[in-house]
Amino acid sequence: MFLKRVDGPRQVTLPDGSILSRADLPPADTRRWVASRKAVVVKAVVYGLIPQPEALERYGLSEEEFLIWRTAVERHGDNGLKVTAIQKLRQL
Repeated sequence: MFLKRVDGPRQVTLPDGSILSRADLPPADTRRWVASRKAVVVKAVVYGLIPQPEALERYGLSEEEFLIWRTAVERHGDNGLKVTAIQKLRQL
């Protein structure tokens, strides 16, 4: 079996005990961003699987867009990334 050489860890353990690996990341050519894909990218950066600059470059994200995702997860959890939830949460 051949493993591609990468900088940094191949997987990280999340606080809930689950494991997040590079194989769990969305493809680099992702264009349709559903909440679950956004959450995986945010968790990968927060828990040190990939550095933020790598995530921004890989997915073609702006720093502002990523920070909006990260803030939504910190304040409201993964559900904060859903479009319908954003509309409800703005009223709070």
